[in-house]
Amino acid sequence: MKKAFTDDVFAVVDLETTGTQRNQGDHIIQFGCAIIKKRKVVKTYSFLINPHREIPQAVENLTHISNRDVAQARDFNYYAPKIRKILENTIFVAHNVNFDLPFLNYELVNAGLEPLTGKAIDTVELAQIAFPTFPSYKLRDLTARLKIKHLNPHRADSDALVTAKLLLKVIKKLEALPQATLNTLTSLSKGLLRDTDYIFYEIGQVARQTKRPLDKDLIQVKHLILKKQIVPLRHIGAVSKGEFPQSDEEKKKLFKKNLRFRRGQVSLINRLHEFVYSDTDNSLVVEAPNGSGKTFSYLMAYAYELYSGRKLVVATPTKVLQEQILKQEIPQLLRVTHLDLDAQIVKSSSHYLDLDAQIVKSSSHYLDLDGFYNSLYQTDNAIQQTLILQMGILIWLTETETGDLDELQLTNYQAPLFAAIEHPGDARIGTAFADYDFWNLARSRQEQADILITNHAYLANHYMDSIWGQNPFLVVDEAHRFVENVASSRNDSLQFESFWGMCSHLRNLLFYAEDSAKVRFGNNIEFKIILDKLEKNTTDLIHSINKVQQALYDNRNFATSREERRQNAISLGFQGQDLFRNVPQFKQLLSQMQDNIEIVRQETNQLLFLLYHQQKNLLTSDDVLIRDLQEEIDHLDYYSEQNYLLLDQLSEPQKLDHEGFVLEISNEDDPLSTNLTWLMLDPEEEVQQLYQYFDKKLFISATLAQQDNFSYTIKNLYLDPKKTLTYRAKPSFKVEKHLKVYALSDNDAPEDPNSPEYEEFISNLLTQIKNYNHILVLFTNLDVIRDVFSKLSESNNLKDYEILAQGLTGSNEKIAKRFGIAEKAVLLGANSFWEGIDFKHNGVDLAIVTRLPFESPDQPEVKLRTECLKKQVGADKIFEVDTLPRAILRFRQGCGRLIRNERDHGIFIILDQRVWNKSYGEQFLAGLPVSAKKVSKQQLLNVLRNSKQNE
Repeated sequence: MKKAFTDDVFAVVDLETTGTQRNQGDHIIQFGCAIIKKRKVVKTYSFLINPHREIPQAVENLTHISNRDVAQARDFNYYAPKIRKILENTIFVAHNVNFDLPFLNYELVNAGLEPLTGKAIDTVELAQIAFPTFPSYKLRDLTARLKIKHLNPHRADSDALVTAKLLLKVIKKLEALPQATLNTLTSLSKGLLRDTDYIFYEIGQVARQTKRPLDKDLIQVKHLILKKQIVPLRHIGAVSKGEFPQSDEEKKKLFKKNLRFRRGQVSLINRLHEFVYSDTDNSLVVEAPNGSGKTFSYLMAYAYELYSGRKLVVATPTKVLQEQILKQEIPQLLRVTHLDLDAQIVKSSSHYLDLDAQIVKSSSHYLDLDGFYNSLYQTDNAIQQTLILQMGILIWLTETETGDLDELQLTNYQAPLFAAIEHPGDARIGTAFADYDFWNLARSRQEQADILITNHAYLANHYMDSIWGQNPFLVVDEAHRFVENVASSRNDSLQFESFWGMCSHLRNLLFYAEDSAKVRFGNNIEFKIILDKLEKNTTDLIHSINKVQQALYDNRNFATSREERRQNAISLGFQGQDLFRNVPQFKQLLSQMQDNIEIVRQETNQLLFLLYHQQKNLLTSDDVLIRDLQEEIDHLDYYSEQNYLLLDQLSEPQKLDHEGFVLEISNEDDPLSTNLTWLMLDPEEEVQQLYQYFDKKLFISATLAQQDNFSYTIKNLYLDPKKTLTYRAKPSFKVEKHLKVYALSDNDAPEDPNSPEYEEFISNLLTQIKNYNHILVLFTNLDVIRDVFSKLSESNNLKDYEILAQGLTGSNEKIAKRFGIAEKAVLLGANSFWEGIDFKHNGVDLAIVTRLPFESPDQPEVKLRTECLKKQVGADKIFEVDTLPRAILRFRQGCGRLIRNERDHGIFIILDQRVWNKSYGEQFLAGLPVSAKKVSKQQLLNVLRNSKQNE
């Protein structure tokens, strides 16, 4: 049978231009085209074009096309007729068709020719739909992932050729889909860019001519095709107890062909097993340096005690570490130990037995099949990104075994679709998809697992959940961040600006829009009665919100800290008793706001009830009003819940002593721009309650001791020093062969990290970097990052690098993802980039500390914690007991970004000369795994210009 598109000719086009503003003088500098006939690339074209204007440096850096390259080339008028002829009677294809096609048509018209009017298809959208779990849809990243050779990225000829190959791979992927999935995709595709829907239409048409049976591993429920789920059989622990290998010889026998016998790791395993096996000891704090094999060590130490049905709970801060434990460390454990533990996870095609372990996360991480199915029939006004997500999810459902939305590798879950498709966490009974519900299946697996892996925040909020079983063991990995994450998980806010903005939107839906409820139904007496009430009551609600804002704003002068933001915005920190100086007044204002919320909520619900009962008589456009009103009710529920949380703070005066409050005022002159955040300053009570639910608690990280002293960590974790054991593991390799540390000491270099000269110095240094692929530059100030980024972006020396900057080039997650994918990148980061963000695919070759990581005392959160500490230890002790230890731990974590295992090599550079000039500097240097070499500015430049292999 004839395949789809055998009679079509595709012209896959890519343009390189002097810029993106065709109306402001930008022109094409290269035209590339690949012709596809009978589903094969049969011809390519490439023309360098003289734009008769300068090529900007940034464009030259990207494309490697210089002014010299095009100086002798013909201009576009010469090539226009030939290009027009090449593209005649073809289907125009481009990776971002809404840039290439309009730009090319603009140039054709200026050359006196007719614009192209045939079909046009976008491969960005096609790739997003066909490969929904890919981390990036940049052409260069797609070709790497799909193993398409890409010789000259950002050159039009090479880009056109690989885009053509990408199109053919997309077509092949779509042709293999089940018919029902193709049918739904075809229906949805009408909303895609230009004529991209043609791809789905043609493939669907051809597929319908042959009836294909559904693959055995798939199942159809309504119109959705799902991958069949394996429901685990109930079990409790291992069938029989394994014996822990006590001697070195026994371990060597087990490790053979699976794991190298390393003395440091074996000593760690032995110490951990001794702790687990002990009848008395219940808390152990361990510092295990990177590369010591800590994860495997604690898994092995606990695994032999799981035979009794007790579970091991592992809490980590990041998804990357969770996935590593589940997919790498636990399979390794099983191969080494051969423990007779129940094997529940069956791995797709390889079908090997595995220790039953599950990652535990909140229900919102899982797709709600009922919600998703309903969303497919509410796409009248769907925005483009929602449509693409829906289509991608349809394909993902034929592949996923978990329904975990994290598999989609999105960095932004704010799309409207997610409110409808995130699982709410209820037990689905009697719905169309109840038997296939991803969250219910996840809970079933978790109940029967031997090892549960979760994150710090989830554990903090769900430690009483029955999912952990009776008297479970607990390992807190990356323990230096645990208490901070517990506290952060309890922080909350009331964004009053967004709240009254939402109320204004509700009033618009009800009264002021062209198709408002009042316009549509105001003549109906039942509707009119409710609308008349709502008109007054929504106004009352907005006024009650504004009264709370005004009352908070009026107390701004009692703040303990003030931080200036951009554009007249400020952050003010308060002790609870200072902000809520008149608690009864605030409780009255909040209670009034709560009453108004409930009135508006009830009346809006009454309106919805009437609309639902008249749905048969309504227009299609009224469905949109129903959805919008339902969304507003959801928002009212959310703000109601936040208001109750705040009232709860005020109802217990002792809570105010443990909470800090921050007023975020987006315009200092406007009380109605006031918003409130509350912070848990002292989570000791919550942490102690959590500890009571677990046994044999291990706290482990690469940075817990300071010169063999664990006292700061023990105090920070709220552990009893008399009942807490400590152990410092040794590295399993010679770190000095993998890590070099250089610290600047030069009178000719600026010493003050706050000076403009220092900022210029950093920028100039970074432009000298060569031969390092992944460079992490650590800052303590986002404003400095902004200025340095501006200078680096204009540098010709770094043209081969992708420059990423916190706060400028995307969210922190997106930046980390880009850094992991890019072949060569410089990342300018602060805050969590010192320790909290993981880079999945690539390590760090070079880490540069621009400034010692002391927290800014102007930050409201820091000031509030400091005020709290003053009462405990006195003002003169805060630097010694808190400020300095925090900075040293963060500094050590920054260095730890380099050497994650014995395959890594890296260089750590310290530009802040205070390590030599201040009395506390030696404590920073003493915390590093190798000695720092003092270098001059010139010696440092030599290091930056040489690769780490040459060092």
